Amino acid sequence: MRNFLKRWAIPSKRKLHNLSGMKNVFLCLFSVLLIYAPPVFAQKAREMTIEQCLEFALGNNESIQISELSIKDAEAKIRGIVALGLPQASIQGRLNYNYEVQTSLVDASNFDRTLPPGTLTEIQFALPYDGNVNMGVRQLIFDGAYFVGIEASKTFKELSVKENERTKIEVVEAVTKSYYNVLINQAQLYLLGQNFSRLDTLLRETTQMYRNGFVEQIDVDRIKVSYNNIKVNLETQIQLSEISQKLLKFQMGMPLDDPIVLTTSLRDVNLDIPDVSTNFNYSDRIEYSLLETNRNLALLDKKKSSSEYLPKIYGSFNYGLNNARGLGRDLLANNWFNFGTVGATISIPLFEGFSKKIKIQQSKIKISQLDYQKSFLQKNIEIEIVQQRMSLEGNLKILEVQRQNQELAANIFRITKIKFQEGIGSNLELTNADNEYKTAQTNYLNTLYKSILSKIDLLKATGTLYNTKL
Repeated sequence: MRNFLKRWAIPSKRKLHNLSGMKNVFLCLFSVLLIYAPPVFAQKAREMTIEQCLEFALGNNESIQISELSIKDAEAKIRGIVALGLPQASIQGRLNYNYEVQTSLVDASNFDRTLPPGTLTEIQFALPYDGNVNMGVRQLIFDGAYFVGIEASKTFKELSVKENERTKIEVVEAVTKSYYNVLINQAQLYLLGQNFSRLDTLLRETTQMYRNGFVEQIDVDRIKVSYNNIKVNLETQIQLSEISQKLLKFQMGMPLDDPIVLTTSLRDVNLDIPDVSTNFNYSDRIEYSLLETNRNLALLDKKKSSSEYLPKIYGSFNYGLNNARGLGRDLLANNWFNFGTVGATISIPLFEGFSKKIKIQQSKIKISQLDYQKSFLQKNIEIEIVQQRMSLEGNLKILEVQRQNQELAANIFRITKIKFQEGIGSNLELTNADNEYKTAQTNYLNTLYKSILSKIDLLKATGTLYNTKL
């Protein structure tokens, strides 16, 4: 296929700027470039292959940078969940000034046996000042949901990594298509320049023949119309080329005013049809791989809901000092009393209104939905691969026909021009031959771009676009 493309000389960016052999077309191109692309002449352009553009995009595209932050967020969540299982320690201090001590009624016979039972007396149990300092440690011993949560957080990070990969694939697709779109536009511009130069020469020759009395004014006017149309198309194509290049830089994450020169040639494009019948794996498609990860998350969610039936066990330790003597020197005196506890807490769920059962049912439904989605996606992938393969095959057949038409149209124009110059052919025939030649050139480039897009879409369908050079 590469040799097939080389039969038709597609210009490089450098050739596009090397139009010194064309007099009027060079002046036209130069003047329009000054209007539409002044930054190019203000600083040196950066030469970039398709590989270099992709590398730049993977490092600078904002969508990729956002998705990479999502990975870091997922990593932080893992650390946060793990931290819940580590010892939870705290120190607390308390100091109270009891400006009005509560008075209580108690049975005075408890303190004085001489008094009859039921004799009430007022008493205050608090001092004006009291306080304590204590340290507590709480440690998770067993919680089924905690361990499932750690596993789920790791799976969620895996999901974030795959989402990042999907974003990269989308960027590679967009940049690759834009890169070759720029090359196609530049090739169109080069051909228009050649056509302009050819018509300029033909117009001058026909004008001279009119002056010598060999042709009529209408013959000059017909060529003049085609000449003016080419001038308009040339200026329009320059704008399209500029816009397509800015779009490429936008998708790469490059400043729009930075000048670049694309050095990869259309002649180097590989349009060979890849063989995917023997080594294709559905998991190579990032969409399918994401479904698998989401299914794993649903399974873990079901496992987490089931683990909530299990008891939760915590261990605890507390130690503190209590002071109830007063302030000032009393705080520094030996007026502190020790206290401490060591224990364990167990929580056994009994009934929560069937909420756990409902969560488990919802997880099962989610798993079933994802299974159906995987099956449906498998069929879609199979159809997509077949469609894109047929599209590429069909475009390549058309491309060969367009190449032949281009060669035939070029030969017809050459012969028609000779006949017209020798006075045995009409100006109308020459104009028609010129239009057919231009149409054949445009059709070839359009079909070539369609073929390139089909190859890109086929590589994406097989899940190999990210790691395959076009």
